[in-house]
Amino acid sequence: MAAAFSDPGSRQHASNAAASKPVGLARPATKQPLPKSKDSKHPAPGGPSSKQLLPTKPVSNEPASSKPDSNAPPGAPLTMSAQIDEYSGDPNFMTSLARGLAVIQAFSQRQRELTVSQISAKTGFSRAAVRRCLYTLAKLGFAASDDSRHFHLRPRVLALGHSYISSMPLAAMAQPVLEEVSRILHESCSIATLDRTDIVYIARANVTRIMSIDLVVGSRLPAFCTSMGRVLMADLPLEKLDEFLARVEFKRHTERTVANADKLRQILRLVQRNGYSIVDQELESGLRSMAVPIRGPAGRVVAALNVGAHAQRVSIQDLQVRFLPHLKAAAQELSLIVR
Repeated sequence: MAAAFSDPGSRQHASNAAASKPVGLARPATKQPLPKSKDSKHPAPGGPSSKQLLPTKPVSNEPASSKPDSNAPPGAPLTMSAQIDEYSGDPNFMTSLARGLAVIQAFSQRQRELTVSQISAKTGFSRAAVRRCLYTLAKLGFAASDDSRHFHLRPRVLALGHSYISSMPLAAMAQPVLEEVSRILHESCSIATLDRTDIVYIARANVTRIMSIDLVVGSRLPAFCTSMGRVLMADLPLEKLDEFLARVEFKRHTERTVANADKLRQILRLVQRNGYSIVDQELESGLRSMAVPIRGPAGRVVAALNVGAHAQRVSIQDLQVRFLPHLKAAAQELSLIVR
């Protein structure tokens, strides 16, 4: 893969207008030398001005579009570029590595192919920086392009997450338990952990597809409006919860989405008291889900187990009466794995 990394800047040419000869019958005036000021580098008034000879603005060698516009409205979530800049004073922080990982994360199931401009807009990096990252990823086998314009990830990227998944006893051993619960309930079941403000799926038994996106191991969803996310958030210490909520982007996914920190705190207290969470069509219309905690040896919540169903087929009462006992039994069995 080869790409051009320089865009020649525009050149400006200035020309001095020819001085007109004086009109008259007298003999031509003798050519007088221009007066000089004390500083020979700057001609005195009346001489040719440097403004006539030079462009009014310096010409940059960097492409005009190399840096994306930062017109983000106040309160908008920080771009990856801004997040990386927060570590600029840390001598041990590798900015180039962080940028490469951010470029990988720019791809998603809905955006499997991206251009340099699209990645630049998503990450906040300059186009030149994005090109270098993609070039390096392509050389290492993590990315590729069929037309040198649209880029996609290659299967080798899976190796980055496989080490994490395979090293987790819960993820490696939970699949039979998930499949059994799904068989009993005839619904899809999943296990997820908390990562920053998202939940990350580490195991899944898929029976029927009820969401607009196909959830798989490694999929990410916002924690604040998901049943598993609320189970995990409810177990956070108060100071950690405050930090968590300060980073959350409260986006309304449906008209039912709870997008207020104070109201979410009230819901989390109920989740902690009841021992389960139900989210009714807050992430996607028609989706209703329930989650229970999976606890580690110290009693802390290490993961969450959930079941998702179509709202027209399964009522909230069905979740509480028919589904909850099976979820709690499965969570108890999975808790033995992580001890």
